[in-house]
Amino acid sequence: MSLKIGLLGLGTVGAGTVKVLRENTDDITSRAGRPIEIVRAAVRDPALPRDCDLSGIELDSDADALVADPRIDVVVELMGGIGRARELVLAALANGKSVVTANKALIAEHGKEIFECAQAHGQVVAFEAAVAGGIPIIKALREGLVGNRIDQIAGIINGTTNFILSRMEADGADFAEVLAEAQAKGYAEADPTFDVEGIDAGHKLAILATLAFDIPLATDQLHTIGVGKVSAEDISFARELGYRIKHLAVARRSEAGVELRVEPTLVPKNAFVAKVDGVMNGVSISGNAVGTAGFYGPGAGALATASAVVADIVDVALGHAIAPPAMAQEVSFVPQSAVVSAHYLRMRVTDQSGVMKTISGILAGLDISIEAMVQKESSEGQAEVVLITHEVSTGAITQAMDELAACDAVHGGIVQMRLEHLSE
Repeated sequence: MSLKIGLLGLGTVGAGTVKVLRENTDDITSRAGRPIEIVRAAVRDPALPRDCDLSGIELDSDADALVADPRIDVVVELMGGIGRARELVLAALANGKSVVTANKALIAEHGKEIFECAQAHGQVVAFEAAVAGGIPIIKALREGLVGNRIDQIAGIINGTTNFILSRMEADGADFAEVLAEAQAKGYAEADPTFDVEGIDAGHKLAILATLAFDIPLATDQLHTIGVGKVSAEDISFARELGYRIKHLAVARRSEAGVELRVEPTLVPKNAFVAKVDGVMNGVSISGNAVGTAGFYGPGAGALATASAVVADIVDVALGHAIAPPAMAQEVSFVPQSAVVSAHYLRMRVTDQSGVMKTISGILAGLDISIEAMVQKESSEGQAEVVLITHEVSTGAITQAMDELAACDAVHGGIVQMRLEHLSE
């Protein structure tokens, strides 16, 4: 007996899912142990042309009827958004249907409610495609690395911002110029806020941290900084010092608690994530048994994401138990002021003797030591000074920046970014 699928949404990923299931029918049937058949799809406008073969698929706009259709075994939610998607997913589960979704915002914001509903009705919610596109990162955490205590996840999990920073570095272009290019190529939405401000990556990071650390979903504990203020000048200085700037997502667990942050970060040029360019994604996971494992691949795109969607459908067909995240452990979160890391500081100063002594004195007074420094003459009797500090709390760096900004010899704002010494 075939597994019958109902699709909510036939956009880029939905059309890709149809293509993958049709083009790889024989292989998928063999692996799933039975045929997988799309019988129905619900879309906003059935009259619009679709980039896939819809023969044999009932197409209409009645999503409520689809999730109640007794023929359908699995509802695949690819419509995006939160409010309406949440209603339909909960209805599908209540109607005795398993759910496959690529909706990271839905899982990050309402995962607890959805998983509890699935358990109450004896159904499955699978969400491999919600994080890192075609990279099987969810399965890695839930299956391949289940014997490890995971202490850190660090990676690039948004292809749009990675494309922007990669192009800025390659061409010396500014943010606005490269963002326009990303939008023209379809890598960024007309409203790119979710991507460039780190919201998208934050949702994905919250999901990964829940799986890795067995903690409740914690979108309210995310610290996110976008890429809009990263300049070509900072990218150049970072390269000169042996680093690259990446929009890095970090989930770290220590005795002090859990950190969840997405922000522009300097990483050593030979680190695994530093070599991830363009729209690709790369994630490193550190476990006490495996050490550090790296995962690399396309983070978005019709077929890459559809690959993950189909993998989840096959798991459901096989009856593989996809247990919801345990979310069992209550946890404390490290306040941003107490997060410890190295830092990059750039400031413009009066080019005269004694200035560096003043800067060094302020830093030393806060127990901040300097690992590296670059000073370049600028114009009008001023110089550009770039410092790399050893590890120190964010609170100490914030205080240092306030004291430095109050100095007559420092002109304009001070640029600050974290630096993470990630492994190769």
